[in-house]
This record gives sequence, structure tokens and C-alpha cells, in this order.
Amino acid sequence: MLTLSDDCRHALSVLAGSRNGHTESLMIVRGFGRVLLAELVLAGFVGAEIERMVVGSKAINVRRLRITQAGRKALSA
Repeated sequence: MLTLSDDCRHALSVLAGSRNGHTESLMIVRGFGRVLLAELVLAGFVGAEIERMVVGSKAINVRRLRITQAGRKALSA
């Protein structure tokens, strides 16, 4: 069983507390680095998908991160 660092566990907890996940940008603003987030995605603990958002009159693409079942299981271990 993979042992999660405190930072990984904290990031998973933040995502687990959100029904729709968070954007990558918001997670970075909250202090989680891109490398950490990428590691969670590569491990299968977090899913990432691109979605289009409208900000003012401009449409932008953002990456939304959501905890997976594997992430929930790892968090509860």
C-alpha cells in the first residue's frame, strides 16, 4: 500500500470535501504544487478533465480536478 505524504493527504481531503472538485488554478492558489497534483493524477487518486468556462465575455479552458474512488480509498487507509 502506498503511503501518502501529508501534502498528498491534505490535497485529497480538499478535493473530497468538494462535490464538483476544484480547478487546478484554485488548488495551486491554495498552496498545492503542479508536481504534487500531477503525481496524484498519475497515481489514479485524482481525475483531471478540461472544461470550458465563461469569464465575463471570454471563454477559457480550465482543468478540473476531482478525487477518484481510489483516492477516497487511499485517504481512508
